[in-house]
Amino acid sequence: MKISIMAATFVLAASALAQDQSMPGMQMPAEPTAPPQHHHAPGMKMDTPAPQHDMRGMDMSQHTPAVQTPASGSITHSTMTLQEPENPSNITGNNLPAPELLKDVVSRPAKRLADFLAMADKSNPTIAQANALVQRSAAQARQAGLYPNPTVGYQGEQIRGGSYGGGEHGGFVQQTVVLGGKLGLRRGIYEQQKQSDQIGAEEQTLRVHNDITQAFYAALTAQALVDVRRSLLGLTLDAVQTVHQLANVGQADAPDILQSEVEAEQAKVDYVTAQRQFLQSFRMLASIAGQRDMPVAPLQGDLQHPPQIDAEHEIANIIANSPEVRRAQQEVAVAEARLKAAHRESIPDLQLRAGEQYNGELVRENPNLPAGAQSFVTAGINIPLWNRNQGNTSAATVEMERARQGVVRTQLYLQHEAAPLAQSYESARFEAERYKTELIPRAKRAYELYLAKYQNMAQAYPQVLVSQRTLFQLQVGYLMALRETWTDAIALQNFTLTGGLSAPQSSGSPSTSLNLPNGGGGIE
Repeated sequence: MKISIMAATFVLAASALAQDQSMPGMQMPAEPTAPPQHHHAPGMKMDTPAPQHDMRGMDMSQHTPAVQTPASGSITHSTMTLQEPENPSNITGNNLPAPELLKDVVSRPAKRLADFLAMADKSNPTIAQANALVQRSAAQARQAGLYPNPTVGYQGEQIRGGSYGGGEHGGFVQQTVVLGGKLGLRRGIYEQQKQSDQIGAEEQTLRVHNDITQAFYAALTAQALVDVRRSLLGLTLDAVQTVHQLANVGQADAPDILQSEVEAEQAKVDYVTAQRQFLQSFRMLASIAGQRDMPVAPLQGDLQHPPQIDAEHEIANIIANSPEVRRAQQEVAVAEARLKAAHRESIPDLQLRAGEQYNGELVRENPNLPAGAQSFVTAGINIPLWNRNQGNTSAATVEMERARQGVVRTQLYLQHEAAPLAQSYESARFEAERYKTELIPRAKRAYELYLAKYQNMAQAYPQVLVSQRTLFQLQVGYLMALRETWTDAIALQNFTLTGGLSAPQSSGSPSTSLNLPNGGGGIE
């Protein structure tokens, strides 16, 4: 009698829950056909759950046993009285519902990956910073190539005149003539630096896109987990309801009630945790996209079909074509430009000075006749006798060698970072495939067989619950394997670049003391 009542109750609940509506977009292994219904025992009260109102973007209905949850509010059954049948005064706990943290989210339009990428391109501050570095290097290149300003001044000699009277007063113009093509070489340093910063801007965009894509699929996984946890919660609450109804007719005792209540409470905790993980993942995704106050919305994407890539080929591509490698190679070009400029800096500049002055010295006394207007010109050049810029030349030579070693270091570092990702990707892809094609179908079939045996009074009810729990654990494991596959594939496709909110680095200096208009400052 006990087994037949439990079987009838369980089967009726399972069939009533077959109309579950979950998040569309993720097709999972086919759900087995529900067992045929049986008439339940007289006197058994069965509540009909309300239709479910789920988030869109992920269809878990073929992955989980059918379950319905209320359209609003929490998943709960008001018919439960949490007390021991043998001792009604011993209350086992309060039937508190699980908070529905996403009830306002489901009505909002779903967001796709392309939406977040577009927002990031427009609003992520690090992309704007990287582009600003390019503009700064271009401005520095222009400044480095500007010709020195001329000097205009007054010159006076023998101003009091002495016994000859008068003195010499006049003005002059002085100009430094830069020789050896040094201005062009100085400008070339910053033009090479500009190219490095342009690669850096491309690199930063890839960093942002990598972080956005990984965060999107992490949030999409968290969203799918909400559906899995909701379904499991519905099943555990149905089990609690069934056990309480059996207790009312003397077919269940206190240990059965307590165990079912423990599993239901754990399912509530897991459900709330899953909702908070989705909220956390979404807000992290929005922050990388440059959105501080973006309301949480459902996500729409294909989680179950991660990229199929050749991991070893991706490693070779990273080492050869990563923006980090190309930027390191460009740093060698910058160092070479600095070395070439350092060699030319020892060539002296020509200093020219010319002017016109009035000489009041008398050349004849009666009548007085001053010398009058006269011109002057001077030219000078430094002799590179002791200072031939040899220190800076040696430093530039060392810097060029350091830059060349930087290319090798960058390639080895990327290989070091990419190799584990390649193996992790292969493992996760294999794991996800086995979950999908081997583990979950077997677990579903085991659940069906245990249920059929239970209906035929050949299997204990707890074993049915164990098979359900195993099935849900495998579904969670499948989602985690999919997430890991996506994460590793995205990282490999984006050259393992991360740091979508880290400030981009420039190969140059932000100093403004370069070739100042007053004649101060030199090459940085």
